[in-house]
Amino acid sequence: MIVIVAYNGRWPQEFEQIKANLSEALGSLALRIDHIGSTSVPGLGAKDVIDVQITVGALTEAARQALLTAGFQQFRENVTDHVPSGEDPTPENWQKFLFVERAGERRANIHVRVAGKPNQHYPLLFRDYLRAHPKSAEAVEIIKRQLAKHHGNDKETYYDIKDPVYDLIWDAAQRWAKFTNWSL
Repeated sequence: MIVIVAYNGRWPQEFEQIKANLSEALGSLALRIDHIGSTSVPGLGAKDVIDVQITVGALTEAARQALLTAGFQQFRENVTDHVPSGEDPTPENWQKFLFVERAGERRANIHVRVAGKPNQHYPLLFRDYLRAHPKSAEAVEIIKRQLAKHHGNDKETYYDIKDPVYDLIWDAAQRWAKFTNWSL
């Protein structure tokens, strides 16, 4: 069941704890660890799950094993992200590892993506764009709340509708990035 809750001011601190655990597990394999997704945008209601992106040089067995050894649970193997409309659909651009929290810890989705790939840029630019555009963030929340209200029990339909809406934001975010010289 998908439930959207009001923004929680503790989400940034909860991310920091998860980040510390991931940093300890991965060491230099992690090039950066970022808070992404709706919980990373102040004021934006979201599912009560912290989304984290670990940027790595490559999707290696060493990185996967480091997370497994530290107790993080691999959600699925061979995961690819949604490809926004108009983007290069080459599978290597959208591959990732997907993990979840360790048993008994705060719910988290942990996305491991390769530096410089479009799927690594997407959540960072999306987050920064929504932080800079609170009215767009408010519209995203309204859409997500309505989707959860009408399709909260049907994740496939929820994401089938949400992904194209996010593509609209992605297009605007890319133009904003060029205009503001945004960079990682």
